[in-house]
Amino acid sequence: MTPRTPRLGRLRRVVPEGKDGPGGRSGRPADARGGRPRRRGTQPKVVALGGGMGLSASLAALRRITGDLTAVVTVADDGGSSGRLRDELGVLPPGDLRKALAALCGDDDWGQTWARVIQHRFQSQGDLHEHAVGNLLIVALWEQLGDHVQALDLVGRLLGAQGRVLPMSAVPLELQALVKGHDPERPEDVDTVRGQATVALTPGEVQSVHLVPNDPPAVPEAVEAVLDADWVVLGPGSWFSSVIPHLLVPELLDALTQTKARRVLSLNLAPQPGETEGFSPQRHLEVLGRHAPKLALDVVLADEAAVPDRDSLTDAAKRFGAAVELAPVARPDGTPRHDPELLAAAYDRIFRMHGRIGPWR
Repeated sequence: MTPRTPRLGRLRRVVPEGKDGPGGRSGRPADARGGRPRRRGTQPKVVALGGGMGLSASLAALRRITGDLTAVVTVADDGGSSGRLRDELGVLPPGDLRKALAALCGDDDWGQTWARVIQHRFQSQGDLHEHAVGNLLIVALWEQLGDHVQALDLVGRLLGAQGRVLPMSAVPLELQALVKGHDPERPEDVDTVRGQATVALTPGEVQSVHLVPNDPPAVPEAVEAVLDADWVVLGPGSWFSSVIPHLLVPELLDALTQTKARRVLSLNLAPQPGETEGFSPQRHLEVLGRHAPKLALDVVLADEAAVPDRDSLTDAAKRFGAAVELAPVARPDGTPRHDPELLAAAYDRIFRMHGRIGPWR
């Protein structure tokens, strides 16, 4: 199916003073910067990193503007159906991988039917209660094929997914966080909180996160995709439990720092209760920088209505060498959710404005 043309939303560029482009670059096309030459008319190769509903929103937008799309998904989930399968079978948590596959399903009857099927959860009084069909399908193929990537590729072909889904690591990971005030009765104490589900709902202030095991191996195909990309998109999503974990996988972080791709960070529309309660847009950038001080960015995308202090956000982005792009990307109903078409329009405009040569399509 031919992707729908996204509605063009207003997008305003904020460039750091004294620079002639994002990160001080001249805005030259990738081949002039030592990257790969591109043929006119080709689509951009895009890799999106994240997890959960944030990544799903990004994928639903990106599949509208490119057919060369890869999702690299966090594998630290330990709650719900994914957590139960992980505990019982020792497998990667499939839930965020399933959500990414559903987001890549087309808008035709085939795609939307399969999206509903794999997202369907059983309701019963027995062991199947709240298990998602897609989780069971993915785990069954992992056991049959013995290969995470091959199994996910097969599910993608079955669904007609408009892109590829990869786990960021081939081993299940545990997210741990240092949290101030996790126990309300000890508001000044800093405790180690274990598990993505617990971290996401903590009433305290998350100071930092790390993964167990330390220095987990990256999936080689994920590293290759980042190195071969034209654009890498990080976020939106749960900041400490879905976005930052990718930066804690050494091989993946190395790829993100070495790639010739341009890198865009997509900010959330609102702080997440518990995990980032009270965070300003610029504070999201500050904690990202503490976890990956060598990471450079080219563009920071934010919804204009979610940025009360544009100067502070511009200053924070400057530390990454990035320009700030402000665009209406929220759904018009007032909920803090991204509108797929508006977000697609913002991404499409960014890809065309920053370091392209010729039309993508």
